[in-house]
Amino acid sequence: MVNLSLYTVRAMAILDSEGNRLVAKYYSRGPHAQNYKTVKEQRKFENELFSKTRKSSGEVILYDGHTVLFKYVNDVYFYLVGDPEENELLLSAVLSGLVEATSLLLNRHSVDKRNILDNLDMVVLALDEAVDDGIALETDPNVIASNVSKRGVDTIDVSLSSLNEQVLLDVYKQAKERFNRSMLK
Repeated sequence: MVNLSLYTVRAMAILDSEGNRLVAKYYSRGPHAQNYKTVKEQRKFENELFSKTRKSSGEVILYDGHTVLFKYVNDVYFYLVGDPEENELLLSAVLSGLVEATSLLLNRHSVDKRNILDNLDMVVLALDEAVDDGIALETDPNVIASNVSKRGVDTIDVSLSSLNEQVLLDVYKQAKERFNRSMLK
């Protein structure tokens, strides 16, 4: 029997070309217990994963009882770790959305170690927008980038200011009509 759960992601990590951690998030909720509770265990897992995938040409492997998807972009490895019975297409969509959203957020710069570290706040927010506590929330890179970037806030402010102008115009028209009616009486 297949265990249906919203908790699809065990961990997400971004490593540099030498296997050093840039960003990592491990999730402990869901039907399976967290395997890597300490930072030492996490780093050991990341180093072993890096040595296993750095010369691989694929994008999906089964490693240490997990389905691991990874993408190599310039000098950075993006990893997404799920359960072995998890749907690889869903995990791939989440990982692709995160990688493309990161590229959109670093719009004038390439996705590399230096730019990720310079814009670490936006990258971590993109991770949180894509996956929350192990639950895949969003796969569309444009939505992820919009929710993270200031452009999303600016469009809300513009629509609120135009709404405020419309309300003021309506109030002015109603006051003008009432004044004209009172003058005619």
